[in-house]
Amino acid sequence: EVQLVESGGGLVQSGGSLKLSCAASGFTFGTYDMTWVRQAPGKGREWVSAINSGGLTTYYRDSVKGRFTISRDNAKNTVYLQMNSLKPEDTAVYYCAAAPAYPSGSSDPKKYGYWGQGTQVTVSS
Repeated sequence: EVQLVESGGGLVQSGGSLKLSCAASGFTFGTYDMTWVRQAPGKGREWVSAINSGGLTTYYRDSVKGRFTISRDNAKNTVYLQMNSLKPEDTAVYYCAAAPAYPSGSSDPKKYGYWGQGTQVTVSS
């Protein structure tokens, strides 16, 4: 059974930090590009960041560049999202997703092979 299990979300004050984790199982993690997507209350899904299968290439949406860092540990089948200098507008449910090839900037679940259940991040002002 394929699973993507996100953790690490929570409530943090503006300017604070959180580190999200996404543990994968049931597929060959090291051959998949990984993506973080978020969905704020009442809004559509928004692509946040991605990392290629080898971990050497990363991508970020403009609004999180310099604040968020994506990384992965293929030995642990886990992808991370370190989030610093958090802002209230970062409040959302954060999902990790896996695809054999990163569907550039897409937040459409249909373009990913696997999708997690999400973890809530709430940033208070």
